[in-house]
Amino acid sequence: MTDTPRLVGLSGALRSGSTNRKLVHEAARLFGPADFEELDLNLPLYDGDDEARDGVPAAVVTLAEKIKSAEAVIISTPEYNKGISGVLKNALDWISRTDIAPWADKPVAVMSAAAGRAGGERGQAMLRQCLVAFQPRLITGPEVHLAGSSKEFDDDGRLTGEIYIKTLTRLMEKLRAEVG
Repeated sequence: MTDTPRLVGLSGALRSGSTNRKLVHEAARLFGPADFEELDLNLPLYDGDDEARDGVPAAVVTLAEKIKSAEAVIISTPEYNKGISGVLKNALDWISRTDIAPWADKPVAVMSAAAGRAGGERGQAMLRQCLVAFQPRLITGPEVHLAGSSKEFDDDGRLTGEIYIKTLTRLMEKLRAEVG
């Protein structure tokens, strides 16, 4: 590891003003000094016929390579219909089709932001389950479930709730400790 670790973030929402994107950026800020990049999950839908004909898209290979080269990963998922977003599931499916195996033994912190009062807890549980097959080093807690997320950020995209700031800070301290 370098003095400044490479940290990548994935948001399961593509919308520029998404609270999951804000949460990823807040997590990166609270992680501390790092070379941070939010990765692009705007990928074509996985289709085995397309893969057989054209191979794995270059954007997917790039995504997998960036995850592989990072010292740690932050993922924030919305909860859509009690599960992760199609965007995030599609990215995981595509990444699994590469020979890169970017997740193996990689420290990964997951979190969620949602409009509902559970803060995306079910979506986050589903994300954890989806990641098990890749064998990352999942940080087990504290869990960050940002409820009523549209009201939890100021105009600069900073978290405002003291309990969320404290919990996210602790999660990022644990992620940083896994980096070494």
